[in-house]
Amino acid sequence: MDFRIGDDTITVNVPTWAVLEARVRERFARRSGFALATINLDHIVKLHASEAFREIYAAQDFVVADGYPIVWMSRLAGRPVSLIPGSEAILPLARLAAAQGVTVALFGSRAPVLAAAAEYLEREVRDLEVVCQIAPPMGFDPAGPEAQDMLREIAASGARLCFVALGAPKQESFAATGRRITPDIGFASIGAGLDFFAGTQQRAPNWVRRIAMEWLWRMMLDPRRLAGRYAKCALVLPGLALRSLLLRLRDRRD
Repeated sequence: MDFRIGDDTITVNVPTWAVLEARVRERFARRSGFALATINLDHIVKLHASEAFREIYAAQDFVVADGYPIVWMSRLAGRPVSLIPGSEAILPLARLAAAQGVTVALFGSRAPVLAAAAEYLEREVRDLEVVCQIAPPMGFDPAGPEAQDMLREIAASGARLCFVALGAPKQESFAATGRRITPDIGFASIGAGLDFFAGTQQRAPNWVRRIAMEWLWRMMLDPRRLAGRYAKCALVLPGLALRSLLLRLRDRRD
């Protein structure tokens, strides 16, 4: 599934869980790194507004669909992809890491959150080792010299999978920097996923997620921060739907 944004094309190049697991397993076996981004409507809004963010996305190896609107657009385009939220990818990726003897780093959020999330992950995933936890200071530049020092610290710990919990666009920027500085480490941008494990944020119940209303749940919990964001997301939907339909018609002609 492709999204045309300005002169750039962002492609959801990992369509299913099975493909994601196979590609990550292969990278672990080759001792090769990767950057995993989870595209959603908020990212698309930011991508339209920022050429720098588009360049960061171009440095991501894997892009998955994080949000039902992305999945719906893919179906409308006739190029269906599966829903793979970043927060739900953490445990499957951690299990792959443990099975292949890959140790893990946690980066972002706050130190107490990382400690609680590490305890949860090591309890839930047999043989998993969280060997590095770094909570960067406020205002830290994910592409600057301080970030590069932190990346070297992660590498020195022996970790080859790093969960990055900074929010967009910082987490994707840090992952892109990591691909240059520490190319044998895999970086997975997972938003608030570690906060869910630590219990510092409450995720929507399963029934709310099943009816695709997690966005409304989140907005009700934090309306001042999220109402404006979701309004911008709603504004891009008609254009995305039209382009998806045109993509389907073009594929039929070809």
